[in-house]
Amino acid sequence: MQRLATPLPPAAGSQAERLAEALAILNEAQRSAVLHGVDAALGPAQQDARPLLVIAGAGSGKTSTLAHRVAHLIAGGADPQRLLLLTFSRRAAQEMERRAGQVLQRVLGLASQSPPALPWAGTFHGIGARLLRAYAAQIGLGENFTIHDRGDAEDLMGLVRHDLGLSSSTRRFPQKGTCLSIYSRTVNTCAPLDEVLKEAFPWCAEWEAELKRLFGAYVEAKQQQQVLDYDDLLLYWSAMVAEPALAEEVGGRFDHVLVDEYQDTNLLQAAILRAMKPDGRGLTVVGDDAQSIYSFRGATVRNILDFPHQFGQPARIVTLERNYRSTQPILDVSNALIAGAAERHAKTLWTDKPSAGRPQLVLVPDEAQQACWVADRVLAHREGGLALKSQAVLFRTSSHSAALELELARRNIPYVKYGGLKFLEAAHVKDLLAVLRFAQNPRGRMAGFRVTQMIPGIGPVSSARLLDAMDQAGDPGAAVRDFVPPAAAQVEWARFAATYAALRAPGLPWPADMELALDWYLPHLERLHDDAAVRRGDVEQLARLAAGYGSRERFLTELTLDPPEATSDRPGPPLLDEDYLILSTIHSAKGQEWKSVHVLNVVDGCIPADVAQGARELEEERRLLYVAMTRARDHLHLLVPQRFYVTQQAARGDRHLYAGRTRFIPAADAQRFEQQTWPPPPERAPHVPPPAATIDLLSRMRAAWR
Repeated sequence: MQRLATPLPPAAGSQAERLAEALAILNEAQRSAVLHGVDAALGPAQQDARPLLVIAGAGSGKTSTLAHRVAHLIAGGADPQRLLLLTFSRRAAQEMERRAGQVLQRVLGLASQSPPALPWAGTFHGIGARLLRAYAAQIGLGENFTIHDRGDAEDLMGLVRHDLGLSSSTRRFPQKGTCLSIYSRTVNTCAPLDEVLKEAFPWCAEWEAELKRLFGAYVEAKQQQQVLDYDDLLLYWSAMVAEPALAEEVGGRFDHVLVDEYQDTNLLQAAILRAMKPDGRGLTVVGDDAQSIYSFRGATVRNILDFPHQFGQPARIVTLERNYRSTQPILDVSNALIAGAAERHAKTLWTDKPSAGRPQLVLVPDEAQQACWVADRVLAHREGGLALKSQAVLFRTSSHSAALELELARRNIPYVKYGGLKFLEAAHVKDLLAVLRFAQNPRGRMAGFRVTQMIPGIGPVSSARLLDAMDQAGDPGAAVRDFVPPAAAQVEWARFAATYAALRAPGLPWPADMELALDWYLPHLERLHDDAAVRRGDVEQLARLAAGYGSRERFLTELTLDPPEATSDRPGPPLLDEDYLILSTIHSAKGQEWKSVHVLNVVDGCIPADVAQGARELEEERRLLYVAMTRARDHLHLLVPQRFYVTQQAARGDRHLYAGRTRFIPAADAQRFEQQTWPPPPERAPHVPPPAATIDLLSRMRAAWR
């Protein structure tokens, strides 16, 4: 994939010459996207003011193109403070800022000087949190509002669910996690509740009235506690800019808005962009409709398909078709696959990269033989010089790798599977963060319940009594100080009350807050967890992370919106090896690339999944396979098992189902692959003439019934 080179010493010559030199590494389509509306050769009156849509095919140098556009906007006079860059992870924003900085250093002739920072580069949710904080007073939010992560939001939903008596229903009412998923999908798709239930949660449709009541009470509980959940960051931002005066003010803060991965946006995000830039002027979005695979999060491919006609003037479209990742045979089968899509922005990926042979379509008897074939091929690639880390096995659903994992373990082939418990889901991490959140926002009942019930002798009743008193008090800190705990909790309560008062004291320099919270929590960690020594590493790492943030509020917000992935709170010992194979779901593999890619279970029922019935769902399944195939640089192997054994109904047996190759690869397109059957059929035995008949067995059989 095309990448920016290591920074070089500033080039000699004028800035115009250095600009031309920087542009020289881009292809023609990339240069066209970079220079849209900022071409110095044109006068201001001739600049193109249309919104820009960059259709960036897989491996086409999208990040490099966007980084150059950011750099050239600034080099052309744009104020970095008035440039909004929206990405889908903070790491992506940091990488974009780093790459743009490299170009700026080259173009502006900066030797030892750092390039201008991009203060408004971040995720939709992160930028939303900053703007809501800035406009809190104007929209009725408390200035000290805190943000619930998914776990805290589920817990609050569960608490409200219980308070409404829905947990004691004689019929199966959805659990708190399902309720939050329904709420989140309704918010992010901007669809009516009944429609969401019908399409995504049909078994919950009978509870529509109760769910509506639950969600109303959930919203009231959040407002009373001055907390927002993850979805609120977009919902409140969208509602804020729906007011024309605020939309003009917020949109006016930014001359240029650039959005990465636009195919993964939802209707709320699209509405925010239209409200801030109603004529599209200064708006650039980059994405690939063929890689829109996150509808389960509320994303819709319609945003990128309909973008050209959503503003007062039609958008300019620039298509990046040159691929810097894969060989042409891999691109040929990928192009053929996506050409079958019902609706798309047309493009044909091409490359001048030398070919390593055709992709393989491998027919195997069953999942066990599939696992054997993949293990054999992985080891063969390794002996041929491909490190295990440069090879990946992708699958539609996490459970599809079960047989392969057993085979890899049997052969002592190390691997890492993407998934597992995330950092903020670990109990000890949630405990320490709850202490800080409770100090930041005394009205936050979920953090308060978690913290106070860590104290021996404090149970749910005592905790609720304290939090009720804090809700009614003008000074919540005084309610903590004056609270009379049960006798068994007096000593530990005094220690907590002193720590809480210190955490609430004005002028406490950050990260002294973290040190106070950690000192209070560590004895509880030792008491609550048998593996406290392992978990202690996580909370100490959290304390080290805290030093990189300017305030407690900033730390809590950023960590909630962009948490680390790893944690020691996971089953089994950590994997230690010189090299390891990558196993990943296709969704987790998006944005990655490997020299060799194996895709498991490329059959109807798996890709597309058997639950994908409607036309819209099937189109997304096609895009999912396309994403999997375009992760490969040199070698692509699609596996087609013929049989799947049924193990759910019985522990033993030979029940099985036959599967056919995915409908997305018809016979004509299959010819583009190297097709093979494994194991190969046995060689035909030499012909041996039959012996002379010595018994008239047929007559005997007839005679038995006479």
